[in-house]
Amino acid sequence: MSEQSLERITLGGGCFWCLDAVFERVRGVERVESGYCNGQHLRPNYEQVCSGNTGHAEVVRLDFDPQVVSLRELLEVFFTIHDPTSLNRQGADVGTQYRSGIYWHTPAQEALALEVLAEVNAHHAGRVVTELLPETNYHPAEAYHQQYYARNPDQGYCAFVVAGKVDKFLASFKRLVK
Repeated sequence: MSEQSLERITLGGGCFWCLDAVFERVRGVERVESGYCNGQHLRPNYEQVCSGNTGHAEVVRLDFDPQVVSLRELLEVFFTIHDPTSLNRQGADVGTQYRSGIYWHTPAQEALALEVLAEVNAHHAGRVVTELLPETNYHPAEAYHQQYYARNPDQGYCAFVVAGKVDKFLASFKRLVK
């Protein structure tokens, strides 16, 4: 498969370790990269982002084959594995860096995301706080954050938080599992 046939979307839904662990298992997702986006600082690091002062969200950038998995399916997974009604937090992770967001790369992605957001918002009685913006000022996270769960499944946060999200994906989306 050529790089030209892949599409890219960037998603924020709490800690990027959770998103990375789930989307690494989705059929058609060819690359997952944890990073930071939509903040003011150029090239932020983890400590800066965790301070809440950079404006960045923790995100995963997904390169996927739309012939294998659609953006709509990826968004269905996204809205199943995190709480889109929780402002600037997911579980015990609190701060603007943990906000729910869809960061699009094309106008077609924006249009589809608006449609899916409207459906999800109707399901949640208008309480969805997921932001929809073009991706800006993206910077990859440090190497030790990449594929963190795969390398550290027994680490406390991974065992108690990330594993639950992975299990939820595996139970809910059998058709999409690699």
